[in-house]
Amino acid sequence: MMEKRISRRSLLAGTAGALAVAATNSRQIFAASSDKVRLGIIGCGGQGEYSWSSLANEEIVSLCDVDLANVAKAAKRFPNAEVVQDFRRVIDRKDVDAVVVCTPDHWHAIPTVWALQAGKHVYCEKPLAHSIYECRVMAETARKQKRVTQMGTQIHAGSNYRRVVELVQAGAIGPIHRVDVWCEKAPSPGKLARQGTPPPSTLDYNLWLGPAPERPFDPSVVPFNWRWWWEFGGGVLADMGCHFMDLPHWALELRHPERVVSKGTTFPEADNTVPVEMRVDFHYPSRKELPPVQLTWWHGIGGPRDEAGAVLKTGFSNGVLFHGEKGQLISDYGRHKLLPEERFADYQRPAPSIPESVGHHQEWINAIKNGGPTTCNFDYSGALSETVLLGNVAFRLGREIEWDAKNLRVKNVKEKEWKPLIRREYRGDWELKR
Repeated sequence: MMEKRISRRSLLAGTAGALAVAATNSRQIFAASSDKVRLGIIGCGGQGEYSWSSLANEEIVSLCDVDLANVAKAAKRFPNAEVVQDFRRVIDRKDVDAVVVCTPDHWHAIPTVWALQAGKHVYCEKPLAHSIYECRVMAETARKQKRVTQMGTQIHAGSNYRRVVELVQAGAIGPIHRVDVWCEKAPSPGKLARQGTPPPSTLDYNLWLGPAPERPFDPSVVPFNWRWWWEFGGGVLADMGCHFMDLPHWALELRHPERVVSKGTTFPEADNTVPVEMRVDFHYPSRKELPPVQLTWWHGIGGPRDEAGAVLKTGFSNGVLFHGEKGQLISDYGRHKLLPEERFADYQRPAPSIPESVGHHQEWINAIKNGGPTTCNFDYSGALSETVLLGNVAFRLGREIEWDAKNLRVKNVKEKEWKPLIRREYRGDWELKR
């Protein structure tokens, strides 16, 4: 396993270094090759369908899913592509330039790391991995192998986020010490079947479990509700945190928090224990001239709560609220406002400085072919995912934690308590190869 740790660097410096080496290798690959990237898709249903349909102009040569029922639509669209259940078949193909990983969270790390080590570029869905340790290994491996990477936080490519980042960094609302981030989504209660149910004939259930703990097949978990079980996902925070916390991480150049405290409620009679309603306070240190920041995550409600416990009526059921010394800035995926509106009625916005995206998937493809930026490469998105997952660690430990990001350890809790939550044990012979 990887023992070398990445040092804390500024977002832009880390991104530039990763892009420079990726660009060189991409041009070497495509100098004497097809003008289309030869892709393997690992996970073809759900979010996987969104990815392969977004990449249909490239050459999709391999379709992989542990449930063959998920492949039918993609196989019809790409009749010349092979169809397999085991992702290792995709990675072993020498003619596959890049892979797209759209599996459940517990299956992100191993295919991604093995593909990187095989010299392939990788697009992986959010959060980057199931555990913090896996996120770190994925980022380190991408940098070591000099591959082009992108995490699937697709809204990062939208114009609205770019305009918000420009406003924050232009000082429109002054120095920012506080951010609220919220998502009204809540998990579903889960009850495990008391008797085992045979899996569908199309599903290789043992391979679906992979490195996760052994448990009987249960339709209340597979195929979608795995998100609400710690063994496979991380609840609403892991599902949505990377999308919404991406904006303050980008705008304020946040990296790793120093302290995290988390509280929440769980279903009283369900078998799953992910939080229904949750609050997480992430405390970040100062970054050069930028002040310390407290970022508070909320989910299961349509806004942050005030000191009396009432939900603030912002008009945004999901969103990000920056609190600056000169005012506030509120945003969701597609709109934003400077507040109070009357104060900013005559405000002259900065000229756009962040170029419009060619598309989140297309950024990755262009960088493979020609070099250039991927805005959610594993260096940036790895730190973001680590932070999101750290909120769940604090919740499960039930106390405020002091975080040593360099060494991936909780400083104020006994190792035997925090270590299994940072770096899980794998079932059987599965391993994260160095």
